[in-house]
Amino acid sequence: MEKEDLKVLNKGEEEEMELQGYRLCRWRIALVGLGVLCTGGFLLLLLYWMPEWCVKSTCTRTTARDANVVLLQSTDEFRRWFLAKVRVLLAPGSNPFHSLETQTTSPSSPSSPTSPFSSPAPPSLANGHTPQPSDGSPAQELIRRYADYQPTQIRYFTFHSTKYFWNDEIQNFEVLTGLEDLQISCSNLHSEHSTGLTGNQQEYRRLFFGVNEIAVKVPSVFKLLIKEVLNPFYIFQLFSVILWSADEYYYYALAIVIMSVISIATSLYTIKKQYIMLHDMVAAHSIVRVSVCRANNDIEEILSTDLVPGDVIVIPSNGTIMPCDAVLVSGTCIVNESMLTGESVPVTKTNLPNPGPGDRRDEADSAYSTEEHKRHTLFCGTNVIQTRFYTGELVKAVVVRIGFSTAKGQLVRSILYPKPTDFKLYRDAYLFLLCLVAVAGIGFVYSIVLAIMNCVPAKTIIIESLDIITITVPPALPAAMTAGIVYAQRRLKNIGIFCISPQRINICGQINLVCFDKTGTLTEDGLDLWGVQRAETGSFHLSEENPYKANLVKSQFVACMATCHSLTKIEGQLSGDPLDLKMFEATGWILEEATEEETSLHNRIMPTVVRPPKQLLPPEPALSPEQDMELYELSSAYEIGIVRQFPFSSALQRMTVVARLLGEKRMDAYMKGAPEVVVSLCKRETVPESFAEVLEDYTKQGFRVIALAHRRLESKLTWHKVQNINRDHIETNMEFLGLIIMQNKLKAETPGVLQNLHRANIRTVMVTGDNMLTAISVARDCGMIPPQDTVIIADALPPHDGQAAKITWRYADKPSKASQLQEINISLEDVCHVDEPKTQEMYHFAMNGKSFAVISEHFPDMLQKLVLHGTVFARMAPDQKTQLIEALQGVDYFVGMCGDGANDCGALKRAHGGISLSELEASVASPFTSKTPNISCVPSLIREGRAALITSFCVFKFMALYSLIQYISVTHLYSILSNLGDFQFLFIDIAIILLIVFTMSLNPAWNELVPRRPPSGLISGPLLFSVLSQILICLGFQTITFVWVQRQPWYTVWNPHTDACNLSLNINVSDHNITEEDDHNIQNFENTSLFYVSSFQYLIVAIVFSKGKPFRQPSYKNCPFMISTLSLYFFLLFIMFHPVESIDEFLEIVCVPFEWRVKLFLIILVNAAVSVMVETFILDIVLWKLVFSRDKQGSFGLTPDAPTPQGGIDLRAFKCLSWLCGPRKMPKARYMHLAQELSVDPDWPPKPTTTTEAKPHPEKGSTYQIMIS
Repeated sequence: MEKEDLKVLNKGEEEEMELQGYRLCRWRIALVGLGVLCTGGFLLLLLYWMPEWCVKSTCTRTTARDANVVLLQSTDEFRRWFLAKVRVLLAPGSNPFHSLETQTTSPSSPSSPTSPFSSPAPPSLANGHTPQPSDGSPAQELIRRYADYQPTQIRYFTFHSTKYFWNDEIQNFEVLTGLEDLQISCSNLHSEHSTGLTGNQQEYRRLFFGVNEIAVKVPSVFKLLIKEVLNPFYIFQLFSVILWSADEYYYYALAIVIMSVISIATSLYTIKKQYIMLHDMVAAHSIVRVSVCRANNDIEEILSTDLVPGDVIVIPSNGTIMPCDAVLVSGTCIVNESMLTGESVPVTKTNLPNPGPGDRRDEADSAYSTEEHKRHTLFCGTNVIQTRFYTGELVKAVVVRIGFSTAKGQLVRSILYPKPTDFKLYRDAYLFLLCLVAVAGIGFVYSIVLAIMNCVPAKTIIIESLDIITITVPPALPAAMTAGIVYAQRRLKNIGIFCISPQRINICGQINLVCFDKTGTLTEDGLDLWGVQRAETGSFHLSEENPYKANLVKSQFVACMATCHSLTKIEGQLSGDPLDLKMFEATGWILEEATEEETSLHNRIMPTVVRPPKQLLPPEPALSPEQDMELYELSSAYEIGIVRQFPFSSALQRMTVVARLLGEKRMDAYMKGAPEVVVSLCKRETVPESFAEVLEDYTKQGFRVIALAHRRLESKLTWHKVQNINRDHIETNMEFLGLIIMQNKLKAETPGVLQNLHRANIRTVMVTGDNMLTAISVARDCGMIPPQDTVIIADALPPHDGQAAKITWRYADKPSKASQLQEINISLEDVCHVDEPKTQEMYHFAMNGKSFAVISEHFPDMLQKLVLHGTVFARMAPDQKTQLIEALQGVDYFVGMCGDGANDCGALKRAHGGISLSELEASVASPFTSKTPNISCVPSLIREGRAALITSFCVFKFMALYSLIQYISVTHLYSILSNLGDFQFLFIDIAIILLIVFTMSLNPAWNELVPRRPPSGLISGPLLFSVLSQILICLGFQTITFVWVQRQPWYTVWNPHTDACNLSLNINVSDHNITEEDDHNIQNFENTSLFYVSSFQYLIVAIVFSKGKPFRQPSYKNCPFMISTLSLYFFLLFIMFHPVESIDEFLEIVCVPFEWRVKLFLIILVNAAVSVMVETFILDIVLWKLVFSRDKQGSFGLTPDAPTPQGGIDLRAFKCLSWLCGPRKMPKARYMHLAQELSVDPDWPPKPTTTTEAKPHPEKGSTYQIMIS
């Protein structure tokens, strides 16, 4: 039954989960209750931490349909468990989109409509479900109002602010998002959903969709406190404090309690502050008053929280902040969408096309989708600046999604319920802690055996054996680990980089590939007009610098430039897309928009009008009526009104307007867009034969080229027909007008930054929506593609007319030395092949969005090979950018993404480190936001990430050594039934450890990026060698101290009368000690000797582990760390060589002869020398570099500037040390593995004369074959 009844929710989506149904079992609950009592509540904690154990121990399996508890498991790599309670709702109907008025009143009638979402409510509800809501609720009111209906039982559960309803048809739970669930066509949306809902319908739908609000509830401090305190770490601390108190270590227990309280208070303050910030961010639109159209044509004012999908709202003319996602059905809006996209340029939203009866079978009448029709959709949280409308016809929009289903709601959900950070460091940290627990287990058994052998009382055995566990697992570890990240976040803020996901800073230290958007990121945001090249009668004119000429003022070319845009005036200033702005400004024309007063005088919307300046218009002769049709012979009142806009669509890569010249009967259509798209919609005879050649010439030089086209429309197309016509009917049989050539200059910082990244062996990739050849040219100009390298363009065609999908390979240009082989080291440079240099031609792949889509679908295994050398991805849609990031992550790259935030939101969120060049101080779309509007922030972020990562390693290693040094000291002392004193623990943990940990994390990042990355995890050869070698060194020197002190001639078992020093000072101490009984046997020579040696060992490993170059600044530049360390050295040497009675009494140390202090000093010096030699010479010079030579993460196409320093190391030494880093094997990263395979593949890269064709029935994993064409 388990396999059969395992349901999958959100299949194929990011939040895909497996669902199992359970039913509460009383006898199991009773057993668990008994277990909780027997374990003193610990079992309850365990079940709180482990939801799957909780459900399986208290419930029995059942079908998902009958479950009253569901157990959910995410299908991603984290496999997290969640539980949710199934609730039952009683409603008068079954489907939110059914109309109650049309349903039959006879429940038994065969024509009674059934619903997939429900089942008839039985007389008495089974399974112990309590119907919700109770009497007096809206549901009960509706049931009473429709008394003839049989109440329907609707089962649902809520998870992560989303309701999942049971659907009988698909036998699974599913989400109700809104009107899109109906797969409604555009024409149906106009005909059936644009009149509004009745009050009853609205109430009925609200039962299913709930209240329209993105409720970010700020939890009470008490709730947050309980959640924080129930963290396993704090429970362990509580256990430790109780144990220490039982052992009379009150001061140390109090210190830990104070630290924990401060830590909890800080954490609560931070979490509460984040909740309040998020709550304030979403509260702006939560409750506003909106006007709603009712089914009887009345307009009613309601609160936005009452809106449901299907409501028709009126957009006020003075603008509003949208409280929901809604599609425009009449009128036009100008919207600022910066909250969602980071792009502050206003966007024009037009009403949804309403195809006529003849067009409804056409593709034009497709199902409405917010993504496909986003140019007609107003998104929640965006700001409507102004509206344009017909008199008597208000600007109306149909609500399609509300609450957390909206675009903003999804964004807030992703912040409220983020995915855990998957990083090897954190996984290894848990493994390392488990190792420490294992070590503690050994000590636990050792202390019990030792105590039993010495007939120690049972109470003491229990306390001391458990005490050793608390010593081995350091209580300050979490605080210490976050210190480096907090400091890095502060340094990033100082250089203008804001971070909303601090855990990602460490991951940025591993980035070895960065994707860049082009326009506004690598190049300047604005475009400059370089020139125009008009075409007439199928041939090009010579290029002209400026269209601002009297002889061109009445040409169709200039008319197209002046009308084909989405500019608008906001507070008297022209506003809109920067490209449109430059193009319009180049014409010198004037744009005028009708005011509300002017619009109200007409029975239709007044168009935006453009006209040339008077100085460009020559005096016109009197005209005869037959000349009215010629554009250049019109009267001096030369104005063009823009009748209808078809906005620019990145999917269609074009925009069109319908315009009418003043005095003309017929209208004109003007189009601008990507040249290859515009030409495909033009009459062939109007396109010059040299078009491809001219276009290629411009794009190779890096210009952005836009094509213009025009068409005279039929006279039967009236104003009202144009308002409802589909753009496909307009955008056909156009006449080609020519090209506009725009220059997009590189930002001054771009080449230098890319060069730095290349030197650091970090791959760079361009992902743009621009033309491919333009992108390749910019890639060459900025140094992303070196001049001598070949660029291979992959042109993929989908299956067509029974033919399989295929890829045609061609060169983007002809390199001057195409035959010369360039010596390179592919990807992994000398990974495992130090002695096998390989020569091969250097190449880069380039492809457009269409090819990327075809290759992703039909050549999935080919895609992995292409992204290995893919450098330019052009004409990429926003979702394709995200897919590319996923493909790169799929071959184990750590991917950074840098974009301007406009259409890169998905990619920025998906990348390991996404950085938005937005002017907003904090962007909810990107983990990092830079106030510096250029890519110089990218190396800064990577440098800080590397510094934070190395700091995490240093701190973790130091904390591990600290706990193990203390563990070694305690186990030695246990052998003589002694221990460290309360104040000794206190001094070590507070004065030494906390001070060192929080200052050793302050090292700033190194000034430049080096060609190697830090390791990604703790479980690696060099780091394990470092930790293990230092453990052995500390163990060795503590053992020498412990044994040697007992061999001293003056040694005796210490008691208060012992006088080893022969000093009057000691006599006073002894006299004092006679009055105090030392129950714990703290004061003895072994304790004092080990205290001195171990205290210095903490400082030695702190200095040894506090690495500087090449990822952090050296420690001597970290003033707080140096002052802390030197102060502690001085203090310890002072109390060692010049005992102070009060300090000795406080720390419970005894006086030892001067010669023994000198011997201790020598032990400490030798210990320091050995530790430094092992860490710096053996590890850094031999092992570290050897492992890096074997595990180096190179970049494709990069030859190191100089030979690697490890090149001269004898390979025999490599073999001798290979046991530390494992046998020679294939590299772990998939991209390295692929690079090795491809380096010996004779058919790779594909030759330009070949075509790769997909096999219709792949066998044994091979999905394509290469054919010579």
